[in-house]
Amino acid sequence: MNVIPRALLTLTALTLLATTAQARTWDDIKKSGTIRIATEGAFPPFNLLKGKELTGFEVDLANQLAKGLGLKVQWITQPFDNLLIGLGQDRYDFVIASHGITPERQKAVDFASPHYCTGGAIVTKPGGPMTAAALKGKSVAVQVGTTYLENVQKVPGVGAVKTFPKDTDAQAALMAGRVDAWVGDKFTGIDLVKAQKGKLVQGALLFNERIGMAVKKGNTTLLKELNTALAKSMSDGSYAKLSTSYFGQDVRCK
Repeated sequence: MNVIPRALLTLTALTLLATTAQARTWDDIKKSGTIRIATEGAFPPFNLLKGKELTGFEVDLANQLAKGLGLKVQWITQPFDNLLIGLGQDRYDFVIASHGITPERQKAVDFASPHYCTGGAIVTKPGGPMTAAALKGKSVAVQVGTTYLENVQKVPGVGAVKTFPKDTDAQAALMAGRVDAWVGDKFTGIDLVKAQKGKLVQGALLFNERIGMAVKKGNTTLLKELNTALAKSMSDGSYAKLSTSYFGQDVRCK
């Protein structure tokens, strides 16, 4: 099955799931005392499993928000492509996994206010393609099911687009010389370039995007609480402190 039909099938499945089972409301979650949060655990520096420890900016932010709401957290990790499907099946209460807020996804889930803004960056070896125009005829590694894949496919004349289940796999393909470039989150790209110490360079952004937590379609009570907790974190300095510790800057949407 090629990528476009798969994307349409996934969106259809999400939309159908969003209209069936009943998600836990804020009152249900508050009574239980525990909120179930899902992420990928393979997208540094945002969410990453180090051994058995789940860490990263989004993990720390979600833990911070849950604490402010007086809740314990149960973390669940899933492949990125499965996260929104599992949300529709009520396997967890919300997802925080660097999902770009797109019209297609908004048909299937509801997004909280953006918790950071970013863009899709090109990373390559020195002398490689640094702009969208330079990707003509070049091979590009990208994670499946992402906005990076959607936007790379729109580049006129782009060569082979190779997809990988994890973003770290796509990065490895670039470092091994199996592709000419990688496209992914600009902050992940900055960390990747730093870690490779001159072996990689970051080029232009293909697009900008807002990133948000996702709840099941229609779960307005939980959405309201998440937005309130996020706004409080951004106003009292907690968000800025956490963001600066990871990125050296405040990454909220300006």
